[in-house]
Amino acid sequence: QAQDLFEGQIDFEGQKLTELFSTIILAITGLLAFVLGFAQGNIWFTLWIGLGGTALAFLVVVPPYPIYNENPEQWLRANSGMSGSGIEVDGKKIN
Repeated sequence: QAQDLFEGQIDFEGQKLTELFSTIILAITGLLAFVLGFAQGNIWFTLWIGLGGTALAFLVVVPPYPIYNENPEQWLRANSGMSGSGIEVDGKKIN
């Protein structure tokens, strides 16, 4: 559905996956940018490779792809949580 696509819903496992992807992409491109830029002796080359890696990480992580929502949480229904739980605060019962 279009609404789900624009809301960007991802689950907790999807968040963990996107963090892993972004860390790996940025680490590899950062190392690659440093090594190639050092070998070429060109700082602009280093910066452009780093910028490309950042753009790649953005394209992989930011859109809410369906792979990031494979384990959605099952939330409780409204008013089903604490009714009749018997919690007391300062001698008063909370319903």
